[in-house]
Amino acid sequence: MLKIGLTGGIGAGKSTVSEILAAHGAVIIDADKIAREVVAPGEPLLEELAKRFGEDVITGGGLDRGQLAAAAFVDEESTDALNALMHPAIRDRTLEHFARHSDAEVVVHDVPLLVENAMAPAYHLNLLVDVPSDLRLQRLMSARGMDRADAQSRIARQADDEERYAVCDVIIDNAGSVNQTQERVARLLDDRILPFAANLEAQRRAARGPVELVDPTDQDWQMQAQRIIAKLHHGIGSRLRIDHIGSTAVPGLAAKDVIDLQLLVPDLDTARGLSDTLADLGYPGDDAVDNLGQGQFESKRFHANTDPGRAVNLHVRTEDSVGAVFAQEFVELMRTDSAEREKYAQVKRTLADDHARDAHTAGYADAKEPYFLTMRRRLVPASFD
Repeated sequence: MLKIGLTGGIGAGKSTVSEILAAHGAVIIDADKIAREVVAPGEPLLEELAKRFGEDVITGGGLDRGQLAAAAFVDEESTDALNALMHPAIRDRTLEHFARHSDAEVVVHDVPLLVENAMAPAYHLNLLVDVPSDLRLQRLMSARGMDRADAQSRIARQADDEERYAVCDVIIDNAGSVNQTQERVARLLDDRILPFAANLEAQRRAARGPVELVDPTDQDWQMQAQRIIAKLHHGIGSRLRIDHIGSTAVPGLAAKDVIDLQLLVPDLDTARGLSDTLADLGYPGDDAVDNLGQGQFESKRFHANTDPGRAVNLHVRTEDSVGAVFAQEFVELMRTDSAEREKYAQVKRTLADDHARDAHTAGYADAKEPYFLTMRRRLVPASFD
């Protein structure tokens, strides 16, 4: 199952995108509907709310939302008590919905407050329905009949654009016509979502193209790496260290558009024990080796992701391995030594040109090994004793 988080500010038209995804076969789990489900007549949560906030919050067997608001938002303690009752009930019901659709190819969780509630790491992919705030204001006033002050207040209480951009993987522009949005979502499904889901099901890495170096000027590789690391930590826990390594971790350095990450483990048995979980997160892997040069190799695990829209290499190495130490030291050197950074950039440009016609990147990677051998002598000299 490919799990997608769908969000957007009030008035952005998230429901429009949700309907388009549903029309293309995605299962939609609506957070707002679940919030209403758990307080429907006969639900056990109603009795809990009445015990805490008084019988007046129940009218005719159902929830009196006005009375509940008056009782629950009177002070911080009461609001916290409401959240302590509502959130577990909503969480459990949401899990029931996901379990009910466990055989579905794509499940979309429509969550207005995905960003505000720090939920983004729980999904393989997060979609943001994006509309400028001034246009959202106009839509709230015209379509929902809100007065300007109320609409502005509601927009201000939600996450701002920068907070949403930081945690969402795909931005869907919904400022135009419905037809334009339908075309954008259809392309997203064909180019990324459906292949992602198929790769995930088959535990198959996404295909990669030939070597191509990308100008780093307008890239947000650091932000993307942090999103990916957050998802990995959500899936495997926070006890193990994950670092952004490789050229995309070095500001200003041209690189293949691939995020390289390093996961440190105490031993390779631990690494193999994580294999199934990483595959479920979208990172199938195998035993592999680091070429240390001079005929020496070091064991590791190598995982690559199933998302065709974002190439990621995950190197799982033991904490004290030569490969792990070198990866960290090399990134630090590239960040701090401008002369060596330019030297490496020239090596990359030359070899990328030499291997531009290759069908894959293996030849380019192998051709860099002599340079890396020199750098390993400089950065990890003890490994040659």
